[in-house]
Amino acid sequence: MLVEYFDLVKKTKKNEVLHLYFEERNIVHKEKDSQKLISLGFIKEVTIQDFPIRGKIVYLHIKRRAWFDKETKQIIRKNYGLIGKGTSMTKEYATFLKEISRY
Repeated sequence: MLVEYFDLVKKTKKNEVLHLYFEERNIVHKEKDSQKLISLGFIKEVTIQDFPIRGKIVYLHIKRRAWFDKETKQIIRKNYGLIGKGTSMTKEYATFLKEISRY
């Protein structure tokens, strides 16, 4: 899902830590096509930890957009469900760690 709606705009590596920066594309999602939406830019960046890659700790820095609906006058943000409940990790990574902690 991340690569479907976001662009990788930057990557950095410091020691054993990899930082990947993603920005939500400036496109209206299919379920919102009928609405007249205007991008208001980005909301506060969220940083989450993901699966390690080749022994490196991985952090994803994600910037989502806020949209203004001209018909309802509401501000809309798409929730992608990327973060595991009660964590600062991706859902998949949090589930994986929860499972291995049972053993």
